[in-house]
Amino acid sequence: MLRSCYPVLCTPDVAASASFYRAHFGFEPTFEADWYVSLRHPDSGDELALLDTAHPSMPAGYGEAARGMLVNLELDDVDAVAARLEAAGVPVVQALRSEPFGQRHVIVRDPGGALVDVITEIPPSPEFAEAFGIDA
Repeated sequence: MLRSCYPVLCTPDVAASASFYRAHFGFEPTFEADWYVSLRHPDSGDELALLDTAHPSMPAGYGEAARGMLVNLELDDVDAVAARLEAAGVPVVQALRSEPFGQRHVIVRDPGGALVDVITEIPPSPEFAEAFGIDA
């Protein structure tokens, strides 16, 4: 029986990455070491962990920063969060925009290089409504 599922992002600077998720998104630590931090969000209970790319528990040849994936964080007001992130100097890699598939979002980069897609759901366009089972 599956008891839990959460991403573990490899990062060369665990402390900086943990600070990013705590400061900008309200995650709280459930375990902290210099090589690994486990985070949980107090509102949703969602979890995220960070692992030092150089830690010996990483298989040889795989100690790289997270790449090729997005961490999706669905929030109530992406416009306000996007403005706050930009004002804080968080690197924006895709500007705030609305998508026809039902998302308004901005994509930022965390200190370890992982992409964070900050999302607020919006009504999808008629061409995507059917995929969601919504009458257009």
